[in-house]
Amino acid sequence: MKLALAFLATLASSNAFVAPGLGRTSTILRADEEPTSMPEEPASMPEEPTSMPEEPPPMAEATTTMAFEETTAMVVPDVVSGRGELTVLADAANPLVKFWDPLNLAEADFYGGGEEYTIGFLRQSEIKHGRVAMAAFVGYCIQSNYHFPWKQTLAGDMHPSIDLSPEQQWDAVPANAKWQIFGVISALEVWDECGGGIMPHYTKGRQPGKYPSFQLFRDNIHFVLDLYDPFGFSKKMSAAQKEKRLVMEVNNGRLAMLGIFGFLVADKLPGAVPLLNGIAIPYDGDPMVPFQGQFSYFS
Repeated sequence: MKLALAFLATLASSNAFVAPGLGRTSTILRADEEPTSMPEEPASMPEEPTSMPEEPPPMAEATTTMAFEETTAMVVPDVVSGRGELTVLADAANPLVKFWDPLNLAEADFYGGGEEYTIGFLRQSEIKHGRVAMAAFVGYCIQSNYHFPWKQTLAGDMHPSIDLSPEQQWDAVPANAKWQIFGVISALEVWDECGGGIMPHYTKGRQPGKYPSFQLFRDNIHFVLDLYDPFGFSKKMSAAQKEKRLVMEVNNGRLAMLGIFGFLVADKLPGAVPLLNGIAIPYDGDPMVPFQGQFSYFS
């Protein structure tokens, strides 16, 4: 709760968010001024003016509540924010390290787009890399101990044996299968960059990490489940819960990035990660060359 309040308080002071409109201010003033005009009607009700002035406190309280609710809704918008939100997020993710930007990237100006553009780009990149790393880490652990029991190709070839390291298993996957995997990834990337046809770009207003729905695709082509929360379990989640889950996702993503690279380094350089010496399988290939021995732009 304290982290949520600190988050809201910091966002409220951020220049990246839209300030309350004049319409809301005038509405609040009119609600406060109504009690002063109500006693002017005693001509037909001589006995009521004495009790009428007692009503302003509840009205003022309601007005205050209304203003608070509107402000609360405004300080958690679905837009890219500035460096202030980075600081709050960093403090929540790791109170010991806090905000750490040795390359001063938060002050950079990517492609001349300004602060919101740059920070939106950086946050989207971190969240996306974290999600890929979490999938890679889990996949590495699973395929080291299990592989699909059905045939991998139409020719009847089975999936690579678990006697091979995950890197060796990938090398054994046919090139056509790899192109299919990269084709699906590319389609998902294009959909994300286009905002699903209805959302702004993550550097121009969309919340970083928020993957667009496939609603437009469903309406015009065929049914497909959304990539995130396809069954709508998070729709009733409060803003505080969403912020907490965001911090958890960022932390898990950072840990997964270290974890998957720890596995790759341990396999490529025996002894480089002492904790993994007992499970590492030496690999003499290049983990950064996905089509090694099958395809190359330079061969």
